[in-house]
Amino acid sequence: MASGTRLLMAIEQIKTARDYTLELISDIDDPLWYDQPHGTTTHVAWQVGPLAMAQYGLTILRIRGREREDSEWIAKDFIRKFQKGSQPIADAGEYPSPSEIRQVLATVHRHSLAVLDDCAEDDLLQESLPAPYAVFPNKLGSILFCPMHEMLHAGQIGLLRRLLGKQPIR
Repeated sequence: MASGTRLLMAIEQIKTARDYTLELISDIDDPLWYDQPHGTTTHVAWQVGPLAMAQYGLTILRIRGREREDSEWIAKDFIRKFQKGSQPIADAGEYPSPSEIRQVLATVHRHSLAVLDDCAEDDLLQESLPAPYAVFPNKLGSILFCPMHEMLHAGQIGLLRRLLGKQPIR
């Protein structure tokens, strides 16, 4: 079971951020996931895909490392499509379907929470990470950054909702 006040708070923030993201995307029809509203250079698929990829990197890869079975639920091609530095492409054929993206998002989230449940805050503070890192140069900093990153994308999804004619959530 996860231990330590900061770690437990980070886990709750990860859950809260994900619940908010899911609420934001819940009524966006699949064909709209690839629309780039006039004046924008992004779409919903490219905002949601990086959340799965980044949560994997921040809360699994940087915490316990890559394991062979990871590729069964987050393919290398998925990571490449949405990794830092990738650019949104308006062609839906270049991406997994919205249902595939949602599935990877849910599966990564589930595995992430399982990994974090086995962590102790003191251990995470002691184990440093190579640059680049956010918050702190240790594993706890990686976990603390995960919900911040998600909320950054949630803000962009919220704007895309409005530009796609949807009502704001909050």
